[in-house]
This record gives sequence, C-alpha cells and structure tokens, in this order.
Amino acid sequence: MPRVHPPRSRRMITLRVLRREMLSPHFVRLTLTGPGLEHLERSGPDQAVRLFFPRAGQSRLEMPTTSTTAWMPQLLLVPKARRPWVRMYTVRAVRPELHELDVELALHDVHAPAAAWALAARPGDEVGIFDEGFTYFPRPHAEWQLLVGDESALPAILAILEQAPASLVARVLLEVPEAADVRPDVVRPAGVEIEWVTREGRDGPPGAAVLETVRRAELPPGPSYTWVAGEARLPTGLRRHLVEQRGVPKSDITFVGYWREGRSAPG
Repeated sequence: MPRVHPPRSRRMITLRVLRREMLSPHFVRLTLTGPGLEHLERSGPDQAVRLFFPRAGQSRLEMPTTSTTAWMPQLLLVPKARRPWVRMYTVRAVRPELHELDVELALHDVHAPAAAWALAARPGDEVGIFDEGFTYFPRPHAEWQLLVGDESALPAILAILEQAPASLVARVLLEVPEAADVRPDVVRPAGVEIEWVTREGRDGPPGAAVLETVRRAELPPGPSYTWVAGEARLPTGLRRHLVEQRGVPKSDITFVGYWREGRSAPG
C-alpha cells in the first residue's frame, strides 16, 4: 500500500460545476466552484479528493454527513436510489481567489459512471469533494526522480511538475491512448525530460507499453526517488522491475494503483 499523507483537517464540501472543457479525445476538465473551497487545505502536489456525483435520474446530490472515516459505511447504508457515485481524482489546480478547483478525468470508458456524468455535466450541477491527502513525497537523498504513469496518472504528474522546484532533475514517462492526447506544452523545470508513449497499434493492457519502455530505458546513475501510478499492473510491475533488476530500495519507490481494468470501483 502507498504511504498516504492525510490532511490535517477536512470536511465534506459541496460545490457546483462552473464549466466543462474537452482537452483531448480521452480527457475532460471540470472546473468546480463554491464558497466551501475555503475549507480545502492545499497539501502535496498530487493531492486527491473523493468526488461525489449523482447517479442518472437523481434530482439532487445527497452527501455523507460525517467528515470522519465513517463516511463510507454511512454512504453504503443509503439506498442506491439516493446514494451518489464516488470516485477518487487528483486536484489538478486550485484558484482560491476565484473559488475554483479543476479536476481532469481520463475517459477509459465513456459508458462508465464517472465518464458518462462528466461528459453530460452542465454549469450548476452539484458535486461534492472530500480531501484524501497526497502520496508524492520525494526522499531527501534522491539526486533525480523517475515519474511514470498511464493516462489516469497524467493529471497528478502534470501537477507535480508544475509545482516542482527549478532544481528538479527527472525522467518522466507518460502513456496515453493516442497521439492526440499528448500535451505539447507541459510546464516543467529545465532538468525534466518527458517521453510520451501511445497505445496506438499496440496490444496489451493499459500501462504495459510504458512499463516496457522503462524496462528498456537507460536510467541515470545515483540515488533516486520513483513515483508511479496507474492501472494496478503498471505500478506493481515497475516496482518489481526496479527492485529486482536495478537494485532500487523499496523505500525509494511510491507506487499507487489508481484503477483495475475491467473492474468498477466500489461506491
């Protein structure tokens, strides 16, 4: 399990959709707004929140009333006719002065609950968030970093790079479904090298292409810190490769399984 750095304090926050923007064939950005954002404390660059949104046919969003770990049992006791969907997403950007928060959703399956909701979202639609902390925590001794992810980890890695110190030295490998999903102008320190891998014309599950690319890559020498996230087989496979084939200490790797292909998240 990844080491999660929890928020110092948190509460259930209800917001509304301000705008929706298609960024590429497989990514949509939602900008959320509301005075409740005053209660969201910014933490690590890959800060994640539970996102609560209504099921099809629900006229209103019914959020859990507790802001403790008891929120999930409480949610599961609510009949499905009233229970919202809940998924985890990275906070892509926050503009406190405007009471705005951005989340970017990777569209694996347009018929899945989150994708279908996001593609149909309209200004004024209710949505809730609940802070879950962050996992990106570089080791002080690391001379360089390795950041790897599939499309589900792209928002987190972009946020990490945007907030990184100018001195960061890193190799970044990102897998996206197709070339049209590549972001041409990534904000990053000068010492960061980015390699994009697309799945076009390839067989295998999500994450397999970028995993194979890392396995073949010539990586810099010296102590490092690795952060990898995505479909469960990518982070576990990369961690195994780095530990067994490259001698990287397990303590220098943060690996996070964001999703499992073919399996729906609970809730």
